[in-house]
Amino acid sequence: MKKLLVLCLTLILFASCSVDDDSTYSFEVLPVESVDIPDEFTLGEVYPITVSYFKPSSCHFFREFYYLKDNNERTVAPIDYVFERDDCETLNDELVEETFNFIVTSNGSYIFKFWQGEDTNGGDQYLTIEVPVTN
Repeated sequence: MKKLLVLCLTLILFASCSVDDDSTYSFEVLPVESVDIPDEFTLGEVYPITVSYFKPSSCHFFREFYYLKDNNERTVAPIDYVFERDDCETLNDELVEETFNFIVTSNGSYIFKFWQGEDTNGGDQYLTIEVPVTN
């Protein structure tokens, strides 16, 4: 939770970067709407996990996943580029799906915490899913 806050603050500090075509952009960590994840894993297998989130504007483009490993707990959130242009359109209901591959490397259960934003007090909220590992 604290590392997600540190990442957000770091992204804010480096919010504007110049690229070759003189485009200015920042990064934004976005809340997860839903997740397609298996009910169980098999040790040694690879599984696609699909994360859905709302794209706020036509100037948002997926960059990567924030992905924090802590023993068998994983914290995940999508990170988008946000290009600062005059022609950006606000999008109200454009659900985007992005997928990452998860390699099962240990026994027990994995606990996935998909970041869903902050509550009214500024505390992080998560969609928490526990997935058992079979042999």
